[in-house]
Amino acid sequence: MKGKRRVADSAAGVWHCSHGHVPGQVLAVGQGDVGQLGLGEEVLERTRAALVRLPAPVVQVEAGGMHTVCLTENGEVYTFGCNDEGGLGRDTTEEGSETTPGRVALPKPTVQVSAGDSHTAALARDGTVFIWGSFRDNSGVIGLLEAWEKSVAPKQLHTTEAIVKISSGNDHLVLLTLSGSLLTCGCGEQGQLGRVPERFTNRGGRGGLARLLVPQAVRIKGSGRLKFQDVFCGAYFTFALTSEGRVYCFGLSNYHQLGTQSPVSVFMPQVTAGFQGSAVSWVSFSGGQHHSLCLDSTGQVYSLGRAEYGRLGLGVGAREQVCPAAVPELSRATVVACGASVSYAITSDGCALSWGMGTNMQLGTGEEDDAWSPVQMRGKQLDGHAVLAVSSGGQHTMLLIKDQS
Repeated sequence: MKGKRRVADSAAGVWHCSHGHVPGQVLAVGQGDVGQLGLGEEVLERTRAALVRLPAPVVQVEAGGMHTVCLTENGEVYTFGCNDEGGLGRDTTEEGSETTPGRVALPKPTVQVSAGDSHTAALARDGTVFIWGSFRDNSGVIGLLEAWEKSVAPKQLHTTEAIVKISSGNDHLVLLTLSGSLLTCGCGEQGQLGRVPERFTNRGGRGGLARLLVPQAVRIKGSGRLKFQDVFCGAYFTFALTSEGRVYCFGLSNYHQLGTQSPVSVFMPQVTAGFQGSAVSWVSFSGGQHHSLCLDSTGQVYSLGRAEYGRLGLGVGAREQVCPAAVPELSRATVVACGASVSYAITSDGCALSWGMGTNMQLGTGEEDDAWSPVQMRGKQLDGHAVLAVSSGGQHTMLLIKDQS
């Protein structure tokens, strides 16, 4: 995460610094009542991280709302969990088949995956994107590529330019193009698309759902041609980082999770008050339902937004934060991640720390108590291993580990 961030286009295909390349094993913890842990029909919860059996080493794991997506080192995609809206992208008519990893049939090798509540996306090596499942709004399914239509198998998302990174919120998808533009599609009710005025967010207004479901460019008024180098999604909001290091935000900010002074939604991209004039060099962001985590180039972790259940990691009695607040004793981090009401950081020596709501046992502490400050995740499967990545959904959390040697 640290250092200069690069995007490239080579004979081998598109590349971005966020693409996983170190192979490891997958661990699962938390609630798994619809198979999202990947541990079979009999395992409905895990208080400590448990090993998920996959046919090949994995370079990326993503937790959706109630499903999980794994990308292997040979470019294959495996899924497990809830398939009600087609989010697994494969046939699960055989009883119990959704509770263990199954391969998704894709026409091209994959270099990155993302997952939302009911949709999944895969970025192919040549910069094309495949997507399956469905987007939803507050009233139900709105469709995926076509209005009202979910897709139970992968379909290509057509764009005019190669894509180098994909990122999913609960019900929206953001695409970073090779030239540094942003494309968005999905639900826009909270402003998370960054291109749809508030009056048109209710199912696209008179323009219909095509206004939402067809990927279109995010444009920033009066700024000229901005080049973006990275993008990150929370449940209902988006952070975008320009090549000059400016942070643009859009989407839900009802608890100031975007650094806004007022608890409102941001429908068009802006550098909010929390990030204006900041001397910090930001490198990474992650968002839950009502809170955000930020990481700077020195490895310091910051949090902002809603404080209940300890999700900000600022200690007992912490209050809602309008601006990024440094999390004490978290200054050697390389990765930050959020679930709905939980938070995680991975340190430079491969330790995983967690904090926030303990109800769903996502913290991996073996207890259901909330953690108001970061605690190290421990367990038999973590002993002797370094944590490479962590991803958290609505009730479960996934980790990617490798042997510490």
